[in-house]
Amino acid sequence: MKGIELSRKFYEEIGKKMIKEQFSEYEDRIAVGLVGHGSECFGFDDEISQDHDFEPGFCLWITDEDEKKFGFRLFRAYSKLPSEFEGFTLKEKSLYGNGKKGVLTISEFYRQYTGRSGAPETLEDWLYTPSHYLAEAVNGEVFCDPLGEFTKVRNEIKNGMPEDVRLKKIASCAFYLAQYGQYNYSRCLAHGEKGAATLALSEFVKKGIEIVFLLNRAHMPYYKWAFRAMRNLSILGNTADMLEGLITSPNIDCSHAKNIVEEFCSLVVSELHKQGISSSDSDYLESHAYNINERISDGRLRNMPIML
Repeated sequence: MKGIELSRKFYEEIGKKMIKEQFSEYEDRIAVGLVGHGSECFGFDDEISQDHDFEPGFCLWITDEDEKKFGFRLFRAYSKLPSEFEGFTLKEKSLYGNGKKGVLTISEFYRQYTGRSGAPETLEDWLYTPSHYLAEAVNGEVFCDPLGEFTKVRNEIKNGMPEDVRLKKIASCAFYLAQYGQYNYSRCLAHGEKGAATLALSEFVKKGIEIVFLLNRAHMPYYKWAFRAMRNLSILGNTADMLEGLITSPNIDCSHAKNIVEEFCSLVVSELHKQGISSSDSDYLESHAYNINERISDGRLRNMPIML
C-alpha cells in the first residue's frame, strides 16, 4: 500500500470520526491531507521507503487564530488515535509544522518551504526559493479543506510564479545548456579532460531537467525524484530517458553523446518557439537565452546576470 493511500484510509476510517465527534463546532475549519517532505507525499514510495518515516498518520492544518482556540486540544486528540493501523505503527505526532504528520498551523507549514506564512511574494522570493521546496509545498493530496485557506496558498504556489521569473529561469537554463553541453563538453574532451567533460555532461542533464519543468510551469522536486517526476510531464517529459542515458549508459561515446545533446537542445528550441518566448532561429541555445531575457518586463530582473 502506498503511503498516501494508507494516510487517506487512516483519516477516512479513524480521523474523520474523531474530528466529527470531538470538534464538531470547528469541523468546517480543519483541512486534512498529506503534503510535504518524503517520497510518500510524491507518490514515489515503495517497499524500500518503508524503512523510515512510513506510518498511518495525516496532517491537520488550522489557522493561527484557530490554533489558539483549539490547537492543543486537537493535538491531544490526534495523539490518542490508534498507534497501529493496517499493520503499521504510528511514530510521530507534531503540533507545529516541521514536515511531519499531526496538527500544524497553515502559516508554519508554508513558512518551512517559502520563508513566509504563505506563497512567495516578491520577484526575488520566487527567483531564489529552491524549486524542490516549492514542489514539496504542493505535492501529496488534500483530503478535505472546507475553509479553503490551505488550498488557497497551495494553488498560489502551484500556479502563481510570475512569468518574468519563469522567463529568467528559462533563459538561465538555456544559457547553461549551451555552455555545458553544446560548447564545453567537446572542448573538455579535446583537452583530454575526461573528468571535466563528465561533469559538464552531468550539469547539462541537471539544467535539462530544470528547463523541462519550467516549460511545464511546474516545480522540480529534489534531485532524487527529478527523473521520475519528469516522466509524468506532458511537455518533453519523454526526454527523461534521453537525458538519463547521457549519464548512465556505460558505453556511450563522445559522438553519440554530442548527438543526444544536440537532439535535446533542438527539442527545447522547438518548445521555446511553440510557447512564443524566443524568436531566435539559432541552433545554439545561448542565442535563445538572451532573446528570452529581453522579453522580461521588469527592468531590474531583466538586467540581472543571466547566469543565476
